[in-house]
Formats: sequence, structure tokens, C-alpha cells
Amino acid sequence: MRTAFITGATSGFGEAAARAFVKAGWRVVGTGRRADRLEQLAAELGEAFHGAVFDVRDEAARDAALDALPEGFGEIDLLVNNAGLALGTEPAQAASLTNWKTMIDTNVTALASITHRMLPSLIARRGAIINISSVAASYPYTGGNVYGGTKAFVRQFSLNLRSDLAGTGVRVTSIEPGMAETEFTLIRTGSQQASDTLYSGAGPMTGGDIAETLLWVAELPPHLNINTIELMPVNQSFAGFAVHRES
Repeated sequence: MRTAFITGATSGFGEAAARAFVKAGWRVVGTGRRADRLEQLAAELGEAFHGAVFDVRDEAARDAALDALPEGFGEIDLLVNNAGLALGTEPAQAASLTNWKTMIDTNVTALASITHRMLPSLIARRGAIINISSVAASYPYTGGNVYGGTKAFVRQFSLNLRSDLAGTGVRVTSIEPGMAETEFTLIRTGSQQASDTLYSGAGPMTGGDIAETLLWVAELPPHLNINTIELMPVNQSFAGFAVHRES
């Protein structure tokens, strides 16, 4: 039985992925800050799921959780770097520096740190890494500033990992979703109404859609590597150019 280590498993893509992988016969270590949600997942998914409560930015807590993994969960075949967030929608000149730093610490520094920590074991097991980036890595939009920058890092980091790990048997993939209805916008804006308005009538993707994509990539034959996957709902397309006209 293979084991997946999924960060940010308390909601959205990570929660859906935990369910999908367990259903497909994997063991799953799911991480997150909300112990109650991990406990609910453990009750639902049974012995194939282990919840590890820590903030991905806290390296000491992360290492303690890794060192305490129970028998059967310590040999990781797949790292899914899903934990991340967007904060604020203001243009750069009005944005909060605290929000910028939180996004960088979570989406960039923590992702790179946990990957570095787990690389030796992933190489030993000829495992795989799937990093969750975003279409924001390629297509800028007003208010995307640092969030888009962090996701561009994730995309490029994935490609560079792929280059460095050539010959080790480790596969690396960047998944780059567009609009998907999760808690993403609620966390970003703090408003359930803003979230509902954004997704209303848009036919957005779901956490389950992304989870199935992750599972498909993970279960491909070991001689195949998917470098990047960019996916959007049919009703979403590329942003147009913005033009400011002097009055």
C-alpha cells in the first residue's frame, strides 16, 4: 500500500484528495491546523488516514509530527504540497504587507522547506511530488500581486525540481487550477457573500475535480511524468488586457 502526505487536508483540494486517495487504496497522512477537522476525517476514513496537526510554517512542529508518524505511515511515496492561501484583493499600493508576508511564508517558504525535508525519503522510494500552483502563476489580474507571484514560484520550483531530480525516478508535477469553489474566496475576503457571488452561475470546478486529477497523476506508470496541468472550468477563460484611458 502506498502512502500520500497531503498538506492542507482540512478543507478544499486537500480534504477532497484525502478522501479520493483513501478510496483508491492509499494510506494518507493529512496535515492542517484545525484538529477538529482532521479528527472528523479520521473518523470518516478509518485506519488508512492519519491526521497530523501543525502549521506548515512551523518547522519544529512539522518535524515533530513527521518523527511521530505511526507504523505504516512513515514511508512516504507521494508528497502533495497543497497548503496555501490568498489574502486580500487590493491593488499592491493598498495591500497589507502582513498579508503579503503570510502568503510568502505559507505558499513559498513552507512549501520549499517541507519539500527539502522529505526529498531524501522520496528519492529512496522513487516517489513523486505534486505541487498545487494556480493559473494565477501565468495570468496576472488586478489584486493578484503577491499571490500570483507565489504561485509562479511554485510552478517554476516544480520545473526546476524536475530538472534536478532527473535520474532519481522521482516524478514532479505542477497542478495549476483556475476557478474552483472551495473556502478559498471566503478565506481571502472574509465574506461568505463575496464567495457566493463569485461562484454564482459560473459552473466552477470543485475540490473533487482537482482530487481526481491528483489521483490520476499519482497513479500513472512510473516511467511517465506530467510536468504541468492547467485546468479551468469551461465558463472561465483568460483575462483580457486592461487599458486605462486618460479623461
